Amino acid sequence: METAEESVRATAQPLKGRIALVAGATRGAGRAMAVELGRAGATVYVTGRTTRDRVSEVGRATETIEETAELVDEAAGAAGRGIAVPTDHLEPEQVRALVDRVDREQGRLDILVNDLWGGDVHLDWSAGGQPAMWEMDLDKGLRIMRLGIESHIVTSHFALPLLVRNPGGLLVEVTDGTEEYNRRYRRPFFYDLAKTTPIRMAYGLGEELAEHGCTAVCLTPGWLRSEAMLDTAFHVTEENWRDACAQAPHFAISETPTYVGRTLVALAADPGLARWNGRSLSSGGLAREYGVTDVDGSAPDAWRYMTEVDQDGPADVTGYR
Repeated sequence: METAEESVRATAQPLKGRIALVAGATRGAGRAMAVELGRAGATVYVTGRTTRDRVSEVGRATETIEETAELVDEAAGAAGRGIAVPTDHLEPEQVRALVDRVDREQGRLDILVNDLWGGDVHLDWSAGGQPAMWEMDLDKGLRIMRLGIESHIVTSHFALPLLVRNPGGLLVEVTDGTEEYNRRYRRPFFYDLAKTTPIRMAYGLGEELAEHGCTAVCLTPGWLRSEAMLDTAFHVTEENWRDACAQAPHFAISETPTYVGRTLVALAADPGLARWNGRSLSSGGLAREYGVTDVDGSAPDAWRYMTEVDQDGPADVTGYR
């Protein structure tokens, strides 16, 4: 008979025994999702290009996959662990070796998160207006396509055969914006393609994975208080982030990366998750469904806010957080 302590532990770590791969877990949402999967008991393989010995083109040396793995270990306790595997997901042989390692060490894969990006360094968000497609540097535009789309395809190509080995597997394509919001043009052109394509990927792969009893979704965080958003875009910290609202009033609807990590755990632990197959989901929408809150106890619904509230008008998050 299950003891009360065992029951509490099972509730706190509903993903104990699951094997997850978070591709692109160096920082931001990817790191937070890896940590929260570990906190829920999963063993999490974390990948990225920035290590303690090498820095990717993103250029943020203080955020490494080794640190992410250590944070997963700390969160997981004895139930799960974090395993850092340096991987460039645009290099097929590196991805093949990664998946072979997961198979060799675990014999299964239950959760695949494609949070691969890194394209912001090729975009000038400080510009007053984004250039037309034909005015952009073509090499930068095509690099954005490779980072935001090709990397996802390469990873899924090698990892999904392991995922479908057992029913119940979950593929999560991570993007920026819900299907509803992304019906508008997300200028510039290459960014628009990079962020709308994962939605279609989840839909198409959901059709194929369903034949094996598995599920695919596209998940977006809201306006994320990532490391770069805080220290580079607004020059604030998590402790005083509201000071940034003086520059961008609608930043009041923002959320921590932990929020999307918590909603991912709730989704992955849902025995009825197949009902979401092929759909575009958001942290705010899933939070309402599963009763999840951000670290401050609020439940921001950023994409509903950005769809319904006039972004040229005053910020009012009443009813949205």
